[in-house]
Amino acid sequence: MSQGTGYRYLEPSALARVKNLSVVARGVVEGAATGLHASPYKGFSVEFAEHREYTAGDDPRHIDYRMLARTDRLYIKQYEEETNMRVQVLLDISGSMGYSHEGEISKLQYGSYLTAILSYLMTRQQDSVGLTTFDEEIRLDMPARNSPRHFNEMMRQLEAIEPGRMTDVAETLHKLANRFKKRCLIVLISDLYDEPEDVIRALHHFRHRRHEVIVFHVFDKAEIDFPFRDVVAFHDMETDERLQVDAPAVRDAYMQQVEAFIEGYRRACAEAQIDYVMTDTSTPYDFMLSRYIAKRNKP
Repeated sequence: MSQGTGYRYLEPSALARVKNLSVVARGVVEGAATGLHASPYKGFSVEFAEHREYTAGDDPRHIDYRMLARTDRLYIKQYEEETNMRVQVLLDISGSMGYSHEGEISKLQYGSYLTAILSYLMTRQQDSVGLTTFDEEIRLDMPARNSPRHFNEMMRQLEAIEPGRMTDVAETLHKLANRFKKRCLIVLISDLYDEPEDVIRALHHFRHRRHEVIVFHVFDKAEIDFPFRDVVAFHDMETDERLQVDAPAVRDAYMQQVEAFIEGYRRACAEAQIDYVMTDTSTPYDFMLSRYIAKRNKP
């Protein structure tokens, strides 16, 4: 666990670096005007958020009398305003995300740190944030909320995440695009190891539903640089297949394929007006995020 926060993926030093940043909605996201942030406050309409204790001056119409009967104490029902931005983080936990070269931070750990700091930023600016984890199936689906209790539960769920098995990014995204009825900001964190054409179609599905989308494409540094020499035994972390490879003989072809893989996603996302951010686990996540948000928020 990170000293000072109580949660492994919330590092105080990283929180200090991003504390003055804010993420704004570019498009129309459930009542937020283009280029403006939603009005961040709780009211007494639309969607239930949490209870708080009654204080003098509160409108008695919002007292929860069922809670009064159970606890013999007065509580007020609080609701989220419709104008709050809703953010849903989609974290890929498939087997390939568990890869780390020479014991460094894995892609899943990197994605978990990124999930935690994004959730912190959204909650601090009083937007609603939710978390969905998936491999070939949806494993966790926490809807977007804005309350300390909800945020703490998200952090606890992150603590318990372990890499899954097979990947089915495209099919999972299609399912989620049909599930999320209210327009929101979708943040996908994944290595995108699926057929790119299928994934792009699924991302278009979100755009068709008028969601705004940010893709964080996460690699291990070794997947980019291919620092292997001689004959190397590779282990597929999803299929358990093992393969002996003459690294020098395949390096040039591998590097070309990786470059084409990244550029294909970059180009397709740009055409669909989707923010695409490629990063690797050697780049400090808070530095990467700060740089991205600064660029995103420029007029």
